[in-house]
Amino acid sequence: MAPNDSAQATDEGQEPGVGRRKAARYIVPVAVAGVAAATIGLVPALAAAGDPGLPKISAQQLIEKMAASDTQQLSGTVKISTDLGLPGGLDSLGSFAPKGGGSATSAAPQDKLTELASGTHTLRVAADGPDRQKVSVLEDAAEYSLIHNGDDVWAYDSGSNQAYHAQHSAADEAKAHGGKTEGKDGKTDGGKTPDAGVPTTPKALADQFLKNVDPTTAVSVDGTVQVAGHDAYQLVIKPKQSGSTIGSVRIAVDAKTGVPLKFTLSSSAGGKAVVDAGFTKVDFSKPSASTFSFTPPKGAKVTEDDGKQKQTFKPEQSLPGGFGGLGDGKNSKVIGEGWTAIATFDTGGKGMPKAEQGKGGQDTQKFLDSLGEKASGSFGTGTVFKTRLVNALITDNGKVYVGAVTKDALIAAANSNK
Repeated sequence: MAPNDSAQATDEGQEPGVGRRKAARYIVPVAVAGVAAATIGLVPALAAAGDPGLPKISAQQLIEKMAASDTQQLSGTVKISTDLGLPGGLDSLGSFAPKGGGSATSAAPQDKLTELASGTHTLRVAADGPDRQKVSVLEDAAEYSLIHNGDDVWAYDSGSNQAYHAQHSAADEAKAHGGKTEGKDGKTDGGKTPDAGVPTTPKALADQFLKNVDPTTAVSVDGTVQVAGHDAYQLVIKPKQSGSTIGSVRIAVDAKTGVPLKFTLSSSAGGKAVVDAGFTKVDFSKPSASTFSFTPPKGAKVTEDDGKQKQTFKPEQSLPGGFGGLGDGKNSKVIGEGWTAIATFDTGGKGMPKAEQGKGGQDTQKFLDSLGEKASGSFGTGTVFKTRLVNALITDNGKVYVGAVTKDALIAAANSNK
Protein backbone atom coordinates (compact mmCIF):
# COMPACT_ATOMS: atom_id res chain seq x y z
CA MET A 1 0.00 0.00 0.00
CA ALA A 2 1.31 3.41 -0.90
CA PRO A 3 0.81 6.35 1.45
CA ASN A 4 -0.96 9.47 0.27
CA ASP A 5 0.16 13.01 0.20
CA SER A 6 -0.85 14.57 3.48
CA ALA A 7 -2.72 17.84 3.66
CA GLN A 8 -3.19 20.55 6.23
CA ALA A 9 -6.46 21.56 7.78
CA THR A 10 -8.33 24.39 6.22
CA ASP A 11 -7.59 26.59 8.42
CA GLU A 12 -8.96 8.57 56.33
CA GLY A 13 -8.34 5.56 59.13
CA GLN A 14 -9.32 3.39 56.25
CA GLU A 15 -8.38 0.04 54.81
CA PRO A 16 -6.26 0.32 51.64
CA GLY A 17 -9.19 -0.77 49.50
CA VAL A 18 -11.19 2.22 50.71
CA GLY A 19 -8.34 4.50 49.76
CA ARG A 20 -8.27 2.98 46.28
CA ARG A 21 -11.94 3.65 45.76
CA LYS A 22 -11.54 7.19 47.05
CA ALA A 23 -8.61 7.86 44.72
CA ALA A 24 -10.57 6.36 41.84
CA ARG A 25 -12.97 9.27 41.83
CA TYR A 26 -10.08 11.32 40.47
CA ILE A 27 -8.46 8.75 38.19
CA VAL A 28 -11.43 6.98 36.61
CA PRO A 29 -13.02 10.05 34.98
CA VAL A 30 -9.64 11.05 33.57
CA ALA A 31 -9.10 7.57 32.16
CA VAL A 32 -12.53 7.19 30.63
CA ALA A 33 -12.07 10.59 29.05
CA GLY A 34 -9.35 9.04 26.90
CA VAL A 35 -11.99 7.32 24.79
CA ALA A 36 -13.31 10.62 23.49
CA ALA A 37 -10.44 13.08 23.18
CA ALA A 38 -9.88 16.13 20.99
CA THR A 39 -11.56 17.59 17.93
CA ILE A 40 -10.47 17.67 14.28
CA GLY A 41 -10.82 19.62 11.06
CA LEU A 42 -11.65 18.78 7.48
CA VAL A 43 -9.22 19.07 4.58
CA PRO A 44 -8.68 17.64 1.10
CA ALA A 45 -5.92 15.11 0.48
CA LEU A 46 -5.66 12.85 -2.55
CA ALA A 47 -5.16 9.14 -2.02
CA ALA A 48 -2.42 7.43 -3.93
CA ALA A 49 -3.08 4.14 -5.66
CA GLY A 50 -4.06 1.47 -3.17
CA ASP A 51 -5.56 -1.96 -3.49
CA PRO A 52 -7.02 -2.76 -6.92
CA GLY A 53 -10.56 -1.64 -7.52
CA LEU A 54 -10.60 1.41 -5.25
CA PRO A 55 -10.46 4.77 -7.02
CA LYS A 56 -8.62 7.79 -5.68
CA ILE A 57 -10.51 9.82 -3.10
CA SER A 58 -9.76 12.98 -1.12
CA ALA A 59 -10.04 13.23 2.65
CA GLN A 60 -12.84 15.75 2.23
CA GLN A 61 -14.71 13.36 -0.05
CA LEU A 62 -14.16 10.47 2.33
CA ILE A 63 -15.47 12.44 5.29
CA GLU A 64 -18.48 13.49 3.24
CA LYS A 65 -19.03 9.85 2.31
CA MET A 66 -19.07 8.93 5.99
CA ALA A 67 -21.49 11.75 6.80
CA ALA A 68 -23.79 10.82 3.91
CA SER A 69 -23.88 7.12 4.76
CA ASP A 70 -27.47 5.97 5.17
CA THR A 71 -26.59 2.52 6.46
CA GLN A 72 -29.33 1.64 8.92
CA GLN A 73 -28.90 -2.10 9.24
CA LEU A 74 -25.92 -4.17 10.28
CA SER A 75 -24.79 -6.91 12.62
CA GLY A 76 -21.36 -8.09 13.55
CA THR A 77 -18.63 -8.66 16.11
CA VAL A 78 -16.39 -5.86 17.39
CA LYS A 79 -13.14 -6.25 19.30
CA ILE A 80 -12.12 -3.30 21.49
CA SER A 81 -8.69 -3.05 23.14
CA THR A 82 -7.82 -0.12 25.40
CA ASP A 83 -4.45 0.54 27.02
CA LEU A 84 -4.54 3.88 28.81
CA GLY A 85 -1.57 3.05 31.03
CA LEU A 86 -3.23 4.03 34.29
CA PRO A 87 -0.89 4.69 37.22
CA GLY A 88 -0.63 2.63 40.36
CA GLY A 89 -2.10 -0.55 38.91
CA LEU A 90 -5.51 1.00 38.22
CA ASP A 91 -5.68 -0.65 34.80
CA SER A 92 -9.07 -2.23 35.44
CA LEU A 93 -11.72 0.42 35.71
CA GLY A 94 -14.30 -2.29 36.19
CA SER A 95 -12.92 -3.07 39.65
CA PHE A 96 -14.43 0.15 40.89
CA ALA A 97 -17.89 -0.56 39.47
CA PRO A 98 -20.24 -3.24 40.77
CA LYS A 99 -20.63 -6.07 38.32
CA GLY A 100 -23.91 -5.93 36.51
CA GLY A 101 -24.35 -2.18 36.21
CA GLY A 102 -24.76 1.04 38.12
CA SER A 103 -25.21 -0.49 41.56
CA ALA A 104 -25.04 -3.80 43.34
CA THR A 105 -28.75 -4.32 42.75
CA SER A 106 -29.15 -3.11 39.18
CA ALA A 107 -28.10 -3.99 35.63
CA ALA A 108 -28.25 -0.32 34.56
CA PRO A 109 -25.75 0.30 31.74
CA GLN A 110 -23.90 3.45 32.80
CA ASP A 111 -21.18 1.83 34.87
CA LYS A 112 -21.13 -1.51 33.11
CA LEU A 113 -20.22 -0.05 29.76
CA THR A 114 -17.47 2.16 31.19
CA GLU A 115 -15.57 -1.10 31.79
CA LEU A 116 -14.82 -0.94 28.06
CA ALA A 117 -12.30 1.81 28.88
CA SER A 118 -9.77 -0.81 29.96
CA GLY A 119 -8.53 -4.13 28.64
CA THR A 120 -9.77 -6.16 25.68
CA HIS A 121 -13.45 -6.90 25.10
CA THR A 122 -15.52 -8.64 22.46
CA LEU A 123 -18.92 -7.19 21.56
CA ARG A 124 -21.76 -8.33 19.36
CA VAL A 125 -23.66 -5.42 17.82
CA ALA A 126 -26.79 -5.15 15.71
CA ALA A 127 -28.86 -2.29 14.36
CA ASP A 128 -32.10 -2.03 12.39
CA GLY A 129 -32.87 1.66 11.96
CA PRO A 130 -33.36 4.23 14.72
CA ASP A 131 -35.76 2.08 16.75
CA ARG A 132 -33.85 -1.17 17.20
CA GLN A 133 -30.26 -1.62 18.35
CA LYS A 134 -28.43 -4.13 20.51
CA VAL A 135 -24.95 -4.44 21.96
CA SER A 136 -23.74 -7.43 23.97
CA VAL A 137 -20.49 -7.55 25.94
CA LEU A 138 -19.19 -11.13 25.93
CA GLU A 139 -17.40 -12.21 29.09
CA ASP A 140 -15.70 -15.47 30.07
CA ALA A 141 -18.73 -17.04 31.71
CA ALA A 142 -21.41 -14.42 31.24
CA GLU A 143 -22.91 -11.91 28.83
CA TYR A 144 -24.21 -8.39 29.32
CA SER A 145 -26.73 -7.12 26.77
CA LEU A 146 -28.29 -3.73 26.17
CA ILE A 147 -31.31 -3.76 23.86
CA HIS A 148 -33.34 -0.89 22.42
CA ASN A 149 -36.59 -1.99 20.78
CA GLY A 150 -39.09 0.77 20.10
CA ASP A 151 -39.99 2.52 23.36
CA ASP A 152 -38.32 -0.16 25.49
CA VAL A 153 -34.73 -0.29 26.68
CA TRP A 154 -33.62 -3.49 28.40
CA ALA A 155 -30.30 -4.42 29.96
CA TYR A 156 -29.54 -7.90 31.24
CA ASP A 157 -26.53 -9.30 33.10
CA SER A 158 -26.53 -13.09 32.86
CA GLY A 159 -23.83 -13.37 35.53
CA SER A 160 -26.04 -11.91 38.25
CA ASN A 161 -29.40 -12.69 36.57
CA GLN A 162 -30.40 -9.05 36.91
CA ALA A 163 -32.30 -6.94 34.41
CA TYR A 164 -32.94 -3.23 33.96
CA HIS A 165 -35.92 -1.76 32.10
CA ALA A 166 -36.73 1.77 30.97
CA GLN A 167 -39.19 3.24 28.51
CA HIS A 168 -38.35 6.16 26.22
CA SER A 169 -40.94 7.46 23.80
CA ALA A 170 -40.25 9.28 20.54
CA ALA A 171 -41.02 12.51 22.40
CA ASP A 172 -38.32 11.69 24.95
CA GLU A 173 -35.83 11.06 22.15
CA ALA A 174 -36.77 14.33 20.47
CA LYS A 175 -36.26 16.24 23.70
CA ALA A 176 -32.90 14.55 24.23
CA HIS A 177 -31.76 15.66 20.76
CA GLY A 178 -32.89 19.28 20.90
CA GLY A 179 -36.36 18.66 19.51
CA LYS A 180 -35.20 16.44 16.65
CA THR A 181 -35.49 12.70 16.39
CA GLU A 182 -32.71 10.75 14.76
CA GLY A 183 -33.76 8.86 11.69
CA LYS A 184 -32.86 7.77 8.22
CA ASP A 185 -33.64 11.11 6.67
CA GLY A 186 -31.18 12.77 9.05
CA LYS A 187 -28.65 10.06 8.31
CA THR A 188 -27.35 10.11 11.84
CA ASP A 189 -28.10 6.57 12.93
CA GLY A 190 -25.97 4.32 10.72
CA GLY A 191 -24.64 1.56 12.89
CA LYS A 192 -25.96 3.21 16.05
CA THR A 193 -26.17 1.11 19.19
CA PRO A 194 -27.51 1.99 22.64
CA ASP A 195 -24.30 2.95 24.42
CA ALA A 196 -25.21 5.08 27.47
CA GLY A 197 -22.69 7.70 26.34
CA VAL A 198 -19.86 5.18 25.97
CA PRO A 199 -18.65 4.61 22.38
CA THR A 200 -19.09 0.92 21.51
CA THR A 201 -18.45 0.82 17.74
CA PRO A 202 -15.83 2.25 15.36
CA LYS A 203 -18.49 4.67 14.11
CA ALA A 204 -19.27 5.97 17.60
CA LEU A 205 -15.57 6.50 18.28
CA ALA A 206 -15.01 8.16 14.90
CA ASP A 207 -17.95 10.51 15.46
CA GLN A 208 -16.27 11.86 18.59
CA PHE A 209 -13.34 13.03 16.48
CA LEU A 210 -15.24 14.17 13.40
CA LYS A 211 -18.02 16.25 14.92
CA ASN A 212 -16.08 19.52 15.19
CA VAL A 213 -13.99 21.48 12.70
CA ASP A 214 -10.63 22.61 14.00
CA PRO A 215 -7.78 24.26 12.04
CA THR A 216 -5.20 22.66 14.34
CA THR A 217 -5.45 19.33 12.49
CA ALA A 218 -3.95 17.71 9.41
CA VAL A 219 -6.01 15.03 7.66
CA SER A 220 -5.07 12.67 4.85
CA VAL A 221 -6.10 9.44 3.17
CA ASP A 222 -3.34 6.86 3.66
CA GLY A 223 -3.95 4.00 1.27
CA THR A 224 -6.42 1.17 1.65
CA VAL A 225 -6.88 -1.88 3.83
CA GLN A 226 -9.23 -4.82 4.27
CA VAL A 227 -11.27 -5.04 7.49
CA ALA A 228 -13.54 -8.02 8.15
CA GLY A 229 -13.38 -8.88 4.45
CA HIS A 230 -14.38 -5.39 3.26
CA ASP A 231 -12.22 -2.98 1.24
CA ALA A 232 -11.70 0.26 3.12
CA TYR A 233 -9.92 3.60 2.81
CA GLN A 234 -7.74 4.72 5.71
CA LEU A 235 -8.41 8.24 6.99
CA VAL A 236 -5.55 9.57 9.14
CA ILE A 237 -5.97 12.47 11.56
CA LYS A 238 -2.96 14.12 13.20
CA PRO A 239 -2.43 17.19 15.37
CA LYS A 240 -0.41 20.03 13.88
CA GLN A 241 0.42 21.31 17.35
CA SER A 242 3.26 20.00 19.48
CA GLY A 243 2.67 18.99 23.07
CA SER A 244 -0.28 16.66 22.52
CA THR A 245 -0.19 13.12 23.83
CA ILE A 246 -2.17 12.01 20.77
CA GLY A 247 -0.03 10.86 17.88
CA SER A 248 -2.71 10.01 15.34
CA VAL A 249 -6.19 8.67 14.75
CA ARG A 250 -6.66 6.14 11.95
CA ILE A 251 -10.18 5.31 10.71
CA ALA A 252 -10.80 2.53 8.19
CA VAL A 253 -13.90 3.51 6.19
CA ASP A 254 -15.83 0.93 4.17
CA ALA A 255 -15.41 1.92 0.52
CA LYS A 256 -18.95 0.89 -0.38
CA THR A 257 -21.10 2.04 2.53
CA GLY A 258 -19.02 4.79 4.17
CA VAL A 259 -19.33 3.07 7.56
CA PRO A 260 -16.21 3.17 9.80
CA LEU A 261 -15.00 -0.40 10.25
CA LYS A 262 -11.96 0.19 12.42
CA PHE A 263 -10.72 2.96 14.72
CA THR A 264 -7.17 3.21 16.06
CA LEU A 265 -5.90 5.91 18.41
CA SER A 266 -2.12 6.04 18.88
CA SER A 267 -0.02 7.86 21.45
CA SER A 268 2.61 10.38 20.44
CA ALA A 269 5.01 8.43 22.68
CA GLY A 270 4.64 5.35 20.49
CA GLY A 271 3.98 1.78 21.57
CA LYS A 272 0.79 -0.22 21.16
CA ALA A 273 -2.44 1.57 20.30
CA VAL A 274 -4.22 3.36 23.12
CA VAL A 275 -7.61 2.44 21.63
CA ASP A 276 -8.07 -0.14 18.89
CA ALA A 277 -11.66 -0.98 17.95
CA GLY A 278 -12.68 -2.82 14.83
CA PHE A 279 -15.12 -5.25 13.32
CA THR A 280 -13.90 -8.81 13.01
CA LYS A 281 -17.17 -9.73 11.29
CA VAL A 282 -19.80 -7.43 9.79
CA ASP A 283 -22.95 -7.98 7.72
CA PHE A 284 -24.98 -5.09 6.30
CA SER A 285 -28.16 -7.11 5.79
CA LYS A 286 -31.28 -6.68 7.96
CA PRO A 287 -30.97 -8.49 11.31
CA SER A 288 -33.75 -10.82 12.39
CA ALA A 289 -36.52 -9.17 14.41
CA SER A 290 -35.93 -11.71 17.16
CA THR A 291 -32.50 -10.16 17.73
CA PHE A 292 -34.14 -7.24 19.51
CA SER A 293 -36.76 -9.20 21.47
CA PHE A 294 -36.16 -9.69 25.18
CA THR A 295 -38.10 -11.24 28.05
CA PRO A 296 -36.45 -11.45 31.48
CA PRO A 297 -35.56 -15.04 32.40
CA LYS A 298 -37.45 -16.71 35.19
CA GLY A 299 -36.17 -15.59 38.56
CA ALA A 300 -34.38 -12.52 37.24
CA LYS A 301 -34.44 -9.44 39.44
CA VAL A 302 -35.84 -6.57 37.35
CA THR A 303 -35.15 -2.93 38.19
CA GLU A 304 -37.57 -0.46 36.63
CA ASP A 305 -36.18 2.97 35.81
CA ASP A 306 -38.65 5.50 37.19
CA GLY A 307 -37.10 8.31 35.19
CA LYS A 308 -35.47 9.89 38.23
CA GLN A 309 -32.09 8.24 37.77
CA LYS A 310 -29.57 10.42 36.01
CA GLN A 311 -26.24 9.57 34.47
CA THR A 312 -23.71 11.72 36.29
CA PHE A 313 -20.77 11.25 33.96
CA LYS A 314 -20.58 11.16 30.18
CA PRO A 315 -17.17 10.45 28.66
CA GLU A 316 -17.93 12.49 25.56
CA GLN A 317 -18.22 15.64 27.73
CA SER A 318 -14.76 15.28 29.18
CA LEU A 319 -12.37 16.77 26.65
CA PRO A 320 -12.38 19.45 23.95
CA GLY A 321 -15.89 19.75 22.55
CA GLY A 322 -17.55 18.99 25.90
CA PHE A 323 -15.54 19.90 28.98
CA GLY A 324 -18.69 20.27 31.07
CA GLY A 325 -18.48 16.66 32.21
CA LEU A 326 -15.48 17.35 34.44
CA GLY A 327 -16.05 18.97 37.81
CA ASP A 328 -19.08 20.86 39.01
CA GLY A 329 -18.65 23.74 36.57
CA LYS A 330 -17.40 26.17 39.24
CA ASN A 331 -15.01 28.58 37.56
CA SER A 332 -14.56 26.06 34.74
CA LYS A 333 -12.95 27.17 31.49
CA VAL A 334 -10.74 25.97 28.65
CA ILE A 335 -7.14 27.13 28.23
CA GLY A 336 -5.76 26.88 24.69
CA GLU A 337 -7.42 25.26 21.70
CA GLY A 338 -7.50 22.15 19.58
CA TRP A 339 -5.42 19.16 20.52
CA THR A 340 -3.58 21.02 23.29
CA ALA A 341 -6.68 22.47 24.95
CA ILE A 342 -6.74 22.08 28.73
CA ALA A 343 -9.88 22.05 30.84
CA THR A 344 -9.62 23.63 34.26
CA PHE A 345 -12.09 23.86 37.11
CA ASP A 346 -12.12 24.47 40.84
CA THR A 347 -13.15 21.72 43.26
CA GLY A 348 -13.68 24.26 46.02
CA GLY A 349 -10.39 23.95 47.86
CA LYS A 350 -10.18 20.14 47.95
CA GLY A 351 -6.90 18.73 46.76
CA MET A 352 -5.88 15.08 46.82
CA PRO A 353 -7.50 13.08 49.64
CA LYS A 354 -5.36 12.35 52.66
CA ALA A 355 -5.54 9.09 54.59
CA GLU A 356 -6.66 9.44 58.18
CA GLN A 357 -4.38 8.38 60.98
CA GLY A 358 -4.87 4.89 62.32
CA LYS A 359 -4.87 1.30 61.15
CA GLY A 360 -4.10 1.04 57.45
CA GLY A 361 -3.63 4.79 57.12
CA GLN A 362 0.04 4.66 56.20
CA ASP A 363 -0.50 2.01 53.53
CA THR A 364 -3.40 3.97 52.08
CA GLN A 365 -1.34 7.16 51.96
CA LYS A 366 1.52 5.35 50.23
CA PHE A 367 -0.93 4.10 47.62
CA LEU A 368 -2.35 7.59 47.06
CA ASP A 369 1.16 9.04 46.75
CA SER A 370 2.14 6.34 44.24
CA LEU A 371 -0.62 7.34 41.83
CA GLY A 372 1.01 10.56 40.71
CA GLU A 373 4.10 12.74 40.56
CA LYS A 374 4.60 15.80 42.73
CA ALA A 375 4.71 19.06 40.78
CA SER A 376 5.43 22.67 41.66
CA GLY A 377 5.55 26.05 40.02
CA SER A 378 4.45 29.61 40.57
CA PHE A 379 0.93 28.16 40.98
CA GLY A 380 2.08 26.35 44.15
CA THR A 381 2.26 22.59 44.56
CA GLY A 382 0.18 19.68 43.37
CA THR A 383 0.14 16.18 41.91
CA VAL A 384 0.23 15.15 38.24
CA PHE A 385 -1.53 11.96 37.20
CA LYS A 386 -0.22 10.54 33.94
CA THR A 387 -1.73 8.08 31.51
CA ARG A 388 -0.75 7.34 27.92
CA LEU A 389 -3.42 9.75 26.73
CA VAL A 390 -4.97 12.07 29.29
CA ASN A 391 -2.96 13.77 32.02
CA ALA A 392 -4.27 15.75 34.96
CA LEU A 393 -2.81 18.15 37.50
CA ILE A 394 -4.61 18.54 40.83
CA THR A 395 -3.19 21.42 42.85
CA ASP A 396 -3.12 21.34 46.62
CA ASN A 397 -5.61 24.20 46.69
CA GLY A 398 -8.16 22.21 44.70
CA LYS A 399 -7.76 23.37 41.11
CA VAL A 400 -7.78 20.74 38.37
CA TYR A 401 -6.14 20.93 34.93
CA VAL A 402 -6.78 18.06 32.51
CA GLY A 403 -6.13 17.42 28.86
CA ALA A 404 -4.45 15.21 26.28
CA VAL A 405 -1.22 17.13 26.85
CA THR A 406 2.17 16.69 28.52
CA LYS A 407 3.01 17.35 32.16
CA ASP A 408 4.90 20.51 31.19
CA ALA A 409 1.86 21.87 29.38
CA LEU A 410 -0.30 21.31 32.48
CA ILE A 411 2.17 23.12 34.74
CA ALA A 412 2.44 26.01 32.26
CA ALA A 413 -1.35 26.30 32.20
CA ALA A 414 -1.51 26.31 35.99
CA ASN A 415 1.21 28.97 36.21
CA SER A 416 -0.68 31.20 33.80
CA ASN A 417 -3.98 30.70 35.62
CA LYS A 418 -2.82 31.17 39.22
